Amino acid sequence: MAIGDLDAELAKIAADEVEAASRHPVVGLPLDVTGAESFSAFLDSAEAALGDLDILVNNAGIMPTGEYLAEPPALTDRQIDINIRGVTTGSRLAAHRFTARGHGHIVNVASLAGVTGEPGLATYCGTKHFVIGFTEALWRELHPKGIGVTTVLPGFINTELSAGTEVPRWARRISVREPEDVATAIVTAVESDARTITVPKSLGLLLASTRMLPFKLRVKTSEALGWGAVFTDPDPAQRDRYHRRIRDRF
Repeated sequence: MAIGDLDAELAKIAADEVEAASRHPVVGLPLDVTGAESFSAFLDSAEAALGDLDILVNNAGIMPTGEYLAEPPALTDRQIDINIRGVTTGSRLAAHRFTARGHGHIVNVASLAGVTGEPGLATYCGTKHFVIGFTEALWRELHPKGIGVTTVLPGFINTELSAGTEVPRWARRISVREPEDVATAIVTAVESDARTITVPKSLGLLLASTRMLPFKLRVKTSEALGWGAVFTDPDPAQRDRYHRRIRDRF
């Protein structure tokens, strides 16, 4: 396994931890997903260290929260660069390698925010809608050539990405999961050649059922169930820390 990150030292630390736990070779390498040259160099280095690439997981992403009109244009651009361009660049580079060999699997991590539109997440939702549509089209192009393509739709995962957001109490059991749950789901999806997976399935089913409602009723239902303020009224201190981190890091 190869782990890529803008912070090469952080990637190495993560790689060492995973290697110690799994007892399989893991390398940590520098990677800027927004740059084709950086991404290509990452894949070259990974293959030099570990052999031919079999699976690529595009999971880089940032999720600033707040009303769209208050979002600086530079932050909008950064989300598009990381959440969209990172996925398209990685998918293209991996697909060229995979089609030449006749096998391989691309996993693109979108979000359940990509099947809805949540206030406070306008740009993020838009980027994840893109990833879902892009990956579905990619499946139709590449799967006949023997290449697996999977879309992953996580809900609320206990990572820094969602720090400070408060899921309604009644929904926590069916909504919140750990990063390990996403990793396990990805392994299962690759093994079964699944086109789409949701994590957790229960939240995906809930959203699918509400999508059948007329739009205005769907919005009223969301508000009544306590979803409306999840991203517009998060814990300000925790979100500020996250926003400072992505500003300084990205």
